[in-house]
Amino acid sequence: MHVLILGGTTEARRLAESLAAGTPAGLRVTSSLAGRVGAPRLPPGEVRVGGFGGAEGLARWLGEHAVDAVVDATHPFAGTISSNAAAAAAATGVPLLVLRRPGWVPVAGDVWHETGTLEEAAGLLPSLGRRVFLTTGRLGLAAFAALEDLWFLVRSVDAPQAPAPPRMEVLLDRGPFTPEGERELLRRHAVDVVVTKDSGGQATAPKLTAAREAGLPVVVVRRPPVPPGVPIVPDPAAAAAWISARLHRGGTPPDPD
Repeated sequence: MHVLILGGTTEARRLAESLAAGTPAGLRVTSSLAGRVGAPRLPPGEVRVGGFGGAEGLARWLGEHAVDAVVDATHPFAGTISSNAAAAAAATGVPLLVLRRPGWVPVAGDVWHETGTLEEAAGLLPSLGRRVFLTTGRLGLAAFAALEDLWFLVRSVDAPQAPAPPRMEVLLDRGPFTPEGERELLRRHAVDVVVTKDSGGQATAPKLTAAREAGLPVVVVRRPPVPPGVPIVPDPAAAAAWISARLHRGGTPPDPD
């Protein structure tokens, strides 16, 4: 049985590690990384890097490499590859599972402003603050490039690319982060508004805690929906159980509850 993990996330790597640690006879695992991060943390086992060439290219790859199941464990905002995976799975009949960490939920004290796009988030900022902590990744800065009167602290794993806000300081860092570190970051840079995507998980959630404690507004960009009809699980353990069910029972694994 050959399983393809569409990865690049902590959950994808943990799934690959779990399968490698207890790999039963007859299970082959390949992890696929998009190649957008300069020095990714590689999972164990076979790894390929780069795109497939759209849904048709992915469908062709599944056939050429005799893939029996696909786990889409990409970032919650990697909408294109998720759509391509759903289309390729439908075209080839290969079972597809989506592994998605749960999104964040506001709690008492949060001052959230939810938007559907980065452009909507940029439109809100002038009414919320002047010094922005921007944690939406290096590829979406064009949406904020016209905000010449605002100052941005941009945190990303790799250096961002133009177009970008003219008044900007870049902080290259990778989570997990701590509440203490995030509090100090907001204080040191006199941040008065935070912008984030709803990535979910614990690695980058401390910024939300720090913002709540400081009474700062947070602009939260909602994640795109999962393609309809595709089963979803919230963690690597559930994904591993789905794979195990297929391996031991044969045929299509049951959908998770």
